[in-house]
Amino acid sequence: MRVVLAEDLFLLRDGLVRMLEAFDFEIAAAVESGPELTRALADLQPDIAVVDVRLPPSHTDEGLQCALAARRARPGLPVLVLSQHVEQLYARELLADGNGGVGYLLKDRVFDAEQFIDAVRRVAAGGTAMDPQVIQQLLARRQGDGRPLGRLTPRELEVLELMAQGRSNAAIAGQLVVTERAIAKHTSNIFQKLGLDVSDDDNRRVLAVLAYLDQGR
Repeated sequence: MRVVLAEDLFLLRDGLVRMLEAFDFEIAAAVESGPELTRALADLQPDIAVVDVRLPPSHTDEGLQCALAARRARPGLPVLVLSQHVEQLYARELLADGNGGVGYLLKDRVFDAEQFIDAVRRVAAGGTAMDPQVIQQLLARRQGDGRPLGRLTPRELEVLELMAQGRSNAAIAGQLVVTERAIAKHTSNIFQKLGLDVSDDDNRRVLAVLAYLDQGR
């Protein structure tokens, strides 16, 4: 699996390269600026882009915008964004086209090799990997505002948070130490209360939930 990596801090970039290579990823390019990232994504056609949000020369959200532009040129290009802080806008922009193959992790997560590599693989396969802190903020913002989210039980909110991270019913059951049948019942209730169609497509399910949670007031 070929990866284009964009990170302006040398030590972190080098560490990510070594980690990805240790798990049999091929580093097509490891760059440090927005213009380099744009060229690499256009020329190398990688299987996934792992991108720091803030890149030179602007040090704002240049990495994210370069990745989104490449995704518009090549619909479905998997993009995993790394950020120092939780920014709900980044999650919203990533999810805007509804095509999947997107992820948003805080940089602290990359120090957990198993979690980071799992996120890379999930996004590269067309799934979704959202940082738990982002999901928690979205959930907190929607609770108690009179919307259907306020009708979910505490257990259903737990299940929804894990769903939004991109986890399957089996994985959620293992996390909560309950049966997969119980999780299926919770997810059915969640979709009913949120007014969302139930789908066997896990990726569309996650995107629908996140789009609902982050829609404008």
